[in-house]
Amino acid sequence: MTLPEATVRSVDLRVHPVGELLDRVGCSFQTRLDPNTVVRKRRSVGARTDRDTWIRVERRPLDKIGDQGWNGTEQAARLHGIAQPSWRGCTVWRDPVDPVMWRADETDLLPGGPVGTAVLSDEPELTAAWWQAFNTSLDSLAAQHTGRVATPDTVTITQTLVTETIRSAFPGDFDTTVERWVPAHADLNWANMTAPVFSVFDWEDWGNAPRGLDSATLWGSSLAVPALADRVLHERRHDFESRDGKLMTLFTCSKILGPGAHPEDPRLESACRRAEQVVSELQAG
Repeated sequence: MTLPEATVRSVDLRVHPVGELLDRVGCSFQTRLDPNTVVRKRRSVGARTDRDTWIRVERRPLDKIGDQGWNGTEQAARLHGIAQPSWRGCTVWRDPVDPVMWRADETDLLPGGPVGTAVLSDEPELTAAWWQAFNTSLDSLAAQHTGRVATPDTVTITQTLVTETIRSAFPGDFDTTVERWVPAHADLNWANMTAPVFSVFDWEDWGNAPRGLDSATLWGSSLAVPALADRVLHERRHDFESRDGKLMTLFTCSKILGPGAHPEDPRLESACRRAEQVVSELQAG
C-alpha cells in the first residue's frame, strides 16, 4: 500500500538503515561501495567505490524538485575555473512507497577531507594557497551564467523569500530589493569544502542567487570562531561591502536570530552585533 501523495515520511539518513540502498546503487553503477567509508548526512549518504570514485546518494521529496530538476552536480560539471571533483554519471529512481526521488551521482575522489562540520567550533589550519584557490573559485562561479535558480535548504530563493526571511528578524525601515543575481553554490559551508587542497563539492542546490549569498553563508558557519569569521569577511570583503552582500548578511543572520533561534547557539551574540551594524548601514543608504 502506498502513502498518499501529500505524505512524506521523515527519514534521517544519519540513522536510517542504508545497507540495501548502497547495494542497489553499487549494482546500478557496477561497482561496490566500501561500507567502511560511508559518510551520512540528514538527507544524503556517500561512500567510496572499489574503482576509487565517490558516490553520493540523496533522498528528496517530489515537492522539493522544481521545474529545473535536481541535477545540480551534473550541471555544475560544465562550470569552468572552479576546483571541484569531476562528475562521471548518475542514476535516478522514484521510491516505491513514499512520494520522493532518489538520485546517486558518481564523481572523482576529493583531494582531501572536509575542512570540518557545517558549523565550526575550532579554527582550521588553512594556507594562503587554500584561500587563493577558494577566492578564485567563488569569483569564477559568480562570473558565469546559468538558467538555474539556487535552492538553499532545498527552497528556491526569490526576492519574496529574501524579504520575508530578513523581515522575520529585522523589521526596520530599509529596502530589501536585490540588485544583482549571480551563480552561487548555495550550500557553502565547511563540510562542503576540502583541505589541505581546496575543492568544493555537493552542488545539488547551486544556481542564481543574490550576490554574496555564498560568502554570507560561510561567514555564518564561522561565527563560533571569531578569527575565522573575520578572515571570511576579509577574503570576501568585495561581497560584504556591496549592498546585496549586506542583505545576504542579514539573510544569514535571520536564520540564526529569527523565530527558530536556538538559545544556546554560540553564534547568537556575534550575529546580533553584526546585524545591528548592517541594518544601520542600510538605513543610512
